[in-house]
Formats: sequence, structure tokens, C-alpha cells
Amino acid sequence: MSDCTIDGCVKQTLYKGLCRTHYNRVRVYGDPHAFKRVRHSGTDAERFWAKVNRTDGCWPWMAYKQPSGYGHFMTRDGRTNMAHRLAYELVKGAIPEGHQLDHVCHNRTCVNPDHLRPVTNKQNNENLMGAQSRNPYGLRGVGLNKRTNKYRARVQHNGRDHYAGEYETPEEAAEAAKQLRLSLFSHNDIDRKSA
Repeated sequence: MSDCTIDGCVKQTLYKGLCRTHYNRVRVYGDPHAFKRVRHSGTDAERFWAKVNRTDGCWPWMAYKQPSGYGHFMTRDGRTNMAHRLAYELVKGAIPEGHQLDHVCHNRTCVNPDHLRPVTNKQNNENLMGAQSRNPYGLRGVGLNKRTNKYRARVQHNGRDHYAGEYETPEEAAEAAKQLRLSLFSHNDIDRKSA
């Protein structure tokens, strides 16, 4: 381990060349030398939109983000809100009861209300992009049947597993899983665009 990269600090580094103290200051305040949060004047809405980079496409959230990539915003009364949810509510109104917001653009930092749509949990899971991180093949819906040494195509829908057969290559299994998703899912934009 080495010393913190901030001049005059002899504490051991924790992450990105910074000790715990300086890393937390960067994470919370945006400056390794800051001691307290800077309060910006204006309404919550004005403060919120000042942290958004409005471009022609996605509107990236430029302030604090969770490790998962979603932005967070704290209102003056101390409530913490997910940035994309607050952006939607400020522009389009309340999110329907029992619904989540789906990033149609698949960019978790985006707060553009036109890139967000209210969906059920089931619909949100249908519009996932790519394979799960623990999938060794990097292909959605593909697994290996170790008994037959063939690649299995599988899709989960309404709490049940649906199988589309076994194949010699992972690419063939991925295509079969995609076709099965197209027949079962209603909100899988990724598959429909590449069909």
C-alpha cells in the first residue's frame, strides 16, 4: 500500500490513490479538500436541472451516482430521490402506482423523460440488455448442459423456465433464446430492433 496522493496526507490509500477521508470527500462533496456540503440557492427543481447535461440524446446525471449507476438527488427537506424518477415526475407527472421506470436507452445515468417509460417489474425485466454478468458466454439465455455438452437456450417468463432446445454452438442457442423471447415478451425492444 502507498500513501494518499493528496499533498501532506500520509494515510494509506484506499481507492483511486486516495485515503478513506479524501475518497469520501470526493464521493460526497466532489472535492477532496471539502469539509461540508455546499448548499446551492434556488428551488429543488432549479438545483436538480443544474446537475443535468441536456444533450440531443441522453441527458446524463452529473452529480452523485450509486455504484449501480443510478443518479441520486437530495431535496431541501432531506429526502433522497432517484434522479431519473424525479426528472420524470417533474416533466410528465406521477409514476403510476405499481410501476417502475424503464430506461428505453439502457443508460442508467440518463434522466431524459422521453427516454423513460412506466412499466411493470415484469416488463422492465423483459427489456434487459445483454446477458447477466455471471453468464460465462456473454449471451442472454445461453447455458451449457454438462451431460450432453451442448448449449441450452432458456428464457424465464412469468416465473417459469421455457426451453428452446439444445445446440452445438452458443450462437445458435442465443438465436433460439431470442426467438423465444420475441414470442413470449411484450417489452423487449433490444430483440425487436435486431430482428
